[in-house]
Amino acid sequence: MSVMEYNGSAVVAMVGKNCVAIASDKRLGQQNLTVACDFKKIFKINNKTLIGLSGLATDVITLSERFAFKTNMYRMREEREITPKAFSHMVSSTLYEKRFGPYFVEPIIAGLDKDNKPYIASADLIGCLCEPKDFVVAGVASDALNGLCEALWEEDLGPDELFEAISQVLLSALDRDCLSGWGAVVHILTPDELITRHLKARMD
Repeated sequence: MSVMEYNGSAVVAMVGKNCVAIASDKRLGQQNLTVACDFKKIFKINNKTLIGLSGLATDVITLSERFAFKTNMYRMREEREITPKAFSHMVSSTLYEKRFGPYFVEPIIAGLDKDNKPYIASADLIGCLCEPKDFVVAGVASDALNGLCEALWEEDLGPDELFEAISQVLLSALDRDCLSGWGAVVHILTPDELITRHLKARMD
């Protein structure tokens, strides 16, 4: 088994009309053994930026704390909030620094820029960025997530329609994967607020 699959995870982000959504499962596993079903994989960077981390659980915790520290330092030095695009480059450089002994994490960044245009990006283990215009997935359930996103995502979805689409994608993918699931959380980021909803999923 790949070290990336050891703890199990599924993260997906989608672009809507002046809004963005990011969702993940809650399972923390040790291969086929479920250790917990309340493991946090999506972290708030600021009011306009979120990051989802899939991969090895210890590296998820380490990187979430490192990114929190780096963004706090950025805020103090620059006296402004970091934008999603700038944060994605911070993530990329942080991962690239450790390219010879990488963090086993695939991050997904989702946010709204200063003009409230949605932005999503993903990176591999050594920080190579991908900035799609529609959706991005990561984790052990990424094959199922990709296919379902292709089927259900549409352009210019509002917050409610985007929530419905990303929820259907994630729950359907979790039904097809034994290493992720056990509940899900969805975050919808709009210019005015961050909406967080928890979903019930199969618990077997």
